[in-house]
Amino acid sequence: MPNELEFLLIKPDGVRRGLVGEVLRRMEMKGLRIVALRMLKLKRDCAEALYDVHRGKSFYQSLVDFMTSGPVVAVLVEGDGAVEVVRNLIGPTDGRKAPPGTIRGDYSTSILENIVHAADSQERAIYEARVIFDPQCEDPSESWNSLLGRAPQP
Repeated sequence: MPNELEFLLIKPDGVRRGLVGEVLRRMEMKGLRIVALRMLKLKRDCAEALYDVHRGKSFYQSLVDFMTSGPVVAVLVEGDGAVEVVRNLIGPTDGRKAPPGTIRGDYSTSILENIVHAADSQERAIYEARVIFDPQCEDPSESWNSLLGRAPQP
């Protein structure tokens, strides 16, 4: 299998439930190398760009609303057949259909709150990584600088 890049996004439910480390651990255990990592709260237009292939579908607005409801963790991994490795590791979108041992099979609570998003091809992974790793994608009201600005001064 060729060396590939794959993009995944740990969704707000995965971050809220403290599953970031578990998702990253599973990626590394499969021999994938983490080459980029970013925690942010998505701006709405970035979530819309991420899910542009679903625009016009009945679930599109609720998906965008969910993806902008809290922080996410963007991850770019590299490895032999990375797209297929990640897709097999996370399982089908509907966690009820995901086998035990997959991330969604073990942790998903609904089709929306299914812990992680992953690109379905190398081309899509590159597109999605460019969208989400763009500095303009972060909601400025939730940036780390704004959090530090509210911290008590020493």
